Amino acid sequence: MDAGRAGTYIRQPTGYRAFIPKPLPVDPPLIIDQELWATLSSADRALGRLDGATEVLPNPYLFVAMYTRREAVLSSQIEGTQASLVEVLEYEAAAARKGLRGDVAEVVNYVRAMNHGLERLESLPVSLRLIREIHEELLTDARGGRRSPGEFRRTQNWIGPPGCTLAQAAFVPPPAHEMMTALGDLEAFLHADVDLPILVNVGLVHAQFETIHPFIDGNGRVGRLLITFLLCQRKILRQPLLYLSLYLTRHKLEYYERLMAIRDYGDWEGWLKFFLRGVAEVANQATDTARRILELREEHRHFVSELIRGSTNGLRLLDLLYEQPIVSARLVARELAVSNPTANSLVNQFKNAGLLIETTGRHRNRLFGYGSYLSLFEDDLPHPAEEPAEAEQPVTASD
Repeated sequence: MDAGRAGTYIRQPTGYRAFIPKPLPVDPPLIIDQELWATLSSADRALGRLDGATEVLPNPYLFVAMYTRREAVLSSQIEGTQASLVEVLEYEAAAARKGLRGDVAEVVNYVRAMNHGLERLESLPVSLRLIREIHEELLTDARGGRRSPGEFRRTQNWIGPPGCTLAQAAFVPPPAHEMMTALGDLEAFLHADVDLPILVNVGLVHAQFETIHPFIDGNGRVGRLLITFLLCQRKILRQPLLYLSLYLTRHKLEYYERLMAIRDYGDWEGWLKFFLRGVAEVANQATDTARRILELREEHRHFVSELIRGSTNGLRLLDLLYEQPIVSARLVARELAVSNPTANSLVNQFKNAGLLIETTGRHRNRLFGYGSYLSLFEDDLPHPAEEPAEAEQPVTASD
């Protein structure tokens, strides 16, 4: 491997070494051997199956909404938050409740940032401007709200165990003045007509963004969002359903090691094989989830038709649960435009039939979860980590 292939470590005036990345594309060029081609082919096929599977869903947008929330929980957990998918859904179901917990606020912001980016893609390609907008949505009014939402950093940052100093850092990204040059090079690569497979291109962009680390906080979450945005922009996916956070959580140590191997040894190929294996694994899992959703919906539509004869309200409530799988009777009344007694009756019938489970243990303002559906998204979720494996550390004085 060429140790200077991805960039160079430069000692700074105060003694620490920062990494200055070389512009993309990779030079010397990528070596796409048989293993890399095979991994790329598997990832392409898996994405094709996923794209086809979502087309048979009655309303793919509901599937997207749940996957968006699930990804927000997972991506935030990588950064050390403790919020669960159920907590986020409970917050949405009782949005009037005050006192939004910090961890849940971060996940809600992630969903907002993701939706904002997807909407903006219709008129604005992936660019530094869009990246800054996403970051602003991600950090505004959350715990990172004091860390310059929407602004590229003006000071040195570093990556390492929580509480480590700059001298103890596992990795130091480029200083601010070098960072802006690297960002300009990255944007040029994003807009260039490069003769590379799209998935390879996306993998290179993600790794380069993480190396540049242009924000004081939120780099990991923005970098993971970029993967999905680029796949949607380049029409690889019609629905934003590929999210790598679960794969990266399961292989967190290897993820960091692969990124460091790029910087230390120029091993872009090892990183791409890891990245493409993740694309294939996650796409296949999402395809399986889409199939199971379709089977569950058909089974429960037949069940509800028999349970509540002569009324469409039961099927309307079932459809609502695929959009909002945790509900209150008040929410059901509002969304279905029925009276409070009718909504209470519907919820009780679903509860007595085992379709809904009461989740709050209260006598008033109770919430009910569509357990069978939720389990499709929760079965493989890891428990929130006690703390992140690596933390972004902002410097407190200009370096």
